[in-house]
Amino acid sequence: MNALAIEAEGLVKQYRGRTGTVDAVRGVDLGVTAGEVFGFLGPNGAGKSTTVRMLTTLLTITSGTARVAGIDVTADPDAVRRRIGVALQEAGLDPRQTGRELIELQARLFGSGAADAAARAEELLELVELTDAADRRIKGYSGGMKRRLDLASALVHRPEVLFLDEPTTGLDPASRLGVWDEVRRINQRGTTVFLTTQYLEEADQLCDRLAIIDDGRIVRSGTPASLKAELRTRLGLASDPTLDEVFLDATGRTRERVAGDVQEVTA
Repeated sequence: MNALAIEAEGLVKQYRGRTGTVDAVRGVDLGVTAGEVFGFLGPNGAGKSTTVRMLTTLLTITSGTARVAGIDVTADPDAVRRRIGVALQEAGLDPRQTGRELIELQARLFGSGAADAAARAEELLELVELTDAADRRIKGYSGGMKRRLDLASALVHRPEVLFLDEPTTGLDPASRLGVWDEVRRINQRGTTVFLTTQYLEEADQLCDRLAIIDDGRIVRSGTPASLKAELRTRLGLASDPTLDEVFLDATGRTRERVAGDVQEVTA
């Protein structure tokens, strides 16, 4: 059995506000197996981003424990950062640089020499199919190209775990499918991927397993197939439901309440 790339037990995040303590995350337990693509779903404000920010050392943990790549997040955050890659919703790309310059600079910042940095840039640009655009300034890249370059940037130091926070939000369907292909390629090379998304079709297509969080707690987890099968059996449906229907059942929401928040995208 593969080791766990991400472990969380009783993970809690509290904020102090004017009206008292706010519980953003309320005792989350997670186990992500090394080498899988794990989906993390939930409505806006459910605790997705807060959980990810704790796992990636960007937020302190109020209580509970978390280990990423075998390292305690609270005890040794620097070691965790050296083993993870993070691609957030807003790509932090300098529009004045070329794609090649960006990747080479990232590699140099991680300690590579000039020759190794150039070789790593060439390898990653080929992986995300940006070789032909490598020497163009980033300001001329499309949204999909910028997302793919951001993925390459997050992979410079060969992370064991890659966190992707809604990587296809705002992209057109063709660009979205292109990012899906990149995620599959990255995962096939052995990188564990932790993916947050609001697109249910994306989770269905990409994820080996997933968890749904609502109001700071995990309310459903399993493979996409097992979650759909469970709902079909429980409700006595004639055919398998969609992951949309699993999500709505798990969170107690109606389609009207989540209109615009959770969408299903078909190729």
